[in-house]
Amino acid sequence: MSTTTPAVNTSDQPGSGASPHARRFGLPVATCLVMGNIVGGGIFLLPASVAPFGTISLVAFGVLSLGAIALALVFGRLAGRLPQTGGPYVYARAAFGDFAGFLAAWSYWITTWVSNAALAVAAVGYLTVLFPAVGSHTWSMCLGALAVQWLPALANLAGTRYVGAVQLVATVLKFAPLLLVAVGGLFFFDPANLGPFRGTDQSAIGAVSAAAAILLFSYLGVESAAVSAGEVRDPARNVGRATILGTLGAATVYLLGTVAVFGLVAHDTLVSSAAPFTDAVNAMFGGTWGGTLVACAAVVSMVGALNGWTLLSAQTPYAAAKDGLFPKAFARRSRGVPVVGVVVTVVLASALTVYNYTSGTQGVFEVLVLVTTFTATVPYLLSTAAQIYFLVSGQGERVAPGRLVRDGILAAVAFGFSMWLVAGSGYEAVYQGVLFLFAGVLVHAVMSARKQRASGARQ
Repeated sequence: MSTTTPAVNTSDQPGSGASPHARRFGLPVATCLVMGNIVGGGIFLLPASVAPFGTISLVAFGVLSLGAIALALVFGRLAGRLPQTGGPYVYARAAFGDFAGFLAAWSYWITTWVSNAALAVAAVGYLTVLFPAVGSHTWSMCLGALAVQWLPALANLAGTRYVGAVQLVATVLKFAPLLLVAVGGLFFFDPANLGPFRGTDQSAIGAVSAAAAILLFSYLGVESAAVSAGEVRDPARNVGRATILGTLGAATVYLLGTVAVFGLVAHDTLVSSAAPFTDAVNAMFGGTWGGTLVACAAVVSMVGALNGWTLLSAQTPYAAAKDGLFPKAFARRSRGVPVVGVVVTVVLASALTVYNYTSGTQGVFEVLVLVTTFTATVPYLLSTAAQIYFLVSGQGERVAPGRLVRDGILAAVAFGFSMWLVAGSGYEAVYQGVLFLFAGVLVHAVMSARKQRASGARQ
């Protein structure tokens, strides 16, 4: 196993060149990147997605929040030791070599573009509130989903300077309706709306695990600052802080917001709702004006999340391409952005969106969410395993002796948490996720052969 830390190539990092379109992120923008990617579109649709499980899904949310915080702390530690663009890819490769690094990069890349498709599907539910004609036909819904994917992609192609600006504005705007429901909704809370504690015939543990598998989508993004470490000023210090602050803020809003929606919208209505936060605000104030404002904020939120996720989707392939594990085209930058990664990702997400709409809209969001749950756990598992490896191997330059026990417990909790999420994803999601994963083995074989041949030619 290779324990060599990949060299940091700073020549093409934002801020190192003269382009006015490239700019490094400070702590506030890095924190907004984490919060914006976590609190993206998931929270606006997930209360309806987990309502069929009953209020036991609130227990799943609580457990998930604790696991996500443990995972955030682990990523903060890892980013402090290896502050390079690529996040999980960098950690897995440093600990276990090229193949593990490739699996982390490949799986994370799949997670980003599949989750982009899922976010776009979620956005359509709120677009139909603003523009009812969007929901009149399958193809109009599909076109709406494609539009909210390509607009953030164009913002990314304009440069990292604009990515940060869009992310900051979107994060501020999205919290207005979330805080309105999360705090104000508690004054209108009606316990009669909660419905059954267990809405399925599963065991309590099974129901919590199944609900958590869907809810994980709402916490994807805890690694956002770590993946974009090369774009963050003073990453050894700011990445960890941004990760922890962003995750804690998101967890607080999530828990309060979900509880409020459950108490504002009748259970039978919530199960079939396409815009649960709109329904919640309408229940608070009557009429539809409040719900329309929430729908506007939800669309802005999701476009902002897609803005951040589009950047992340290109960063991991970029890091892997610099090491010869992804095609060289992914290493090309323009205005601080890996252009090929952005374009390829949005094309794949668009193709997946079209496929899912043409095969039937029923359950599209849930299917996409469960696939990303599985693919996300692969880099999470490899990252936490890398942290355990660093701790157990006693590498002094990576582990402070006084933190050994604390970091070991956090890493073990995060690893167990990730394994639990794999189990809760369900057979279908694991099956589809494994197919995606195994397809990457062939890509790795070709890239490794080319890398070996190039190495031999230089000797």
